[in-house]
Amino acid sequence: MWEALSQWPGAVAMRRSSTLYIFVNAAHILGIGIILGPILSLDARLLGLFRALPLPVIGPFLANVAKFGVVLALLTGLALFSVRPLDYLDNPAFLIKLGIVALAVANAAWINVGARWKSAVSGNEIAASLRIQAAASGALWLAALIAGRWIGFL
Repeated sequence: MWEALSQWPGAVAMRRSSTLYIFVNAAHILGIGIILGPILSLDARLLGLFRALPLPVIGPFLANVAKFGVVLALLTGLALFSVRPLDYLDNPAFLIKLGIVALAVANAAWINVGARWKSAVSGNEIAASLRIQAAASGALWLAALIAGRWIGFL
């Protein structure tokens, strides 16, 4: 299966063209930035910072921007993975990053469908449990960033 993925035309093209690989890698980094900026800002607001900014206005906007970043990062990450899947699967930092990203996405989905999020973006008080999820969110996304940088050093 992994050999078939590595023979996908996009993977072959990226192996043959360092320029294409650089652009896909840059798009992956852009996706990460589009996740981290809005999510960390939203998490900070949920934790009580930037109280002058109304959560009903900025909350849904920041969450939607971050969702776009997740899609971009996942698509470009899969493309980058396809270039050398066996090497990545043999890299402990990559596997740790995948686990952390899975937890971060699951936490974000849990927040997004939860009644406490809907209540908070309706202008009600932010529940303590939502604040805990926001703290976990920030920690998870930052841990994923660190694990991602660690990949190149193993």
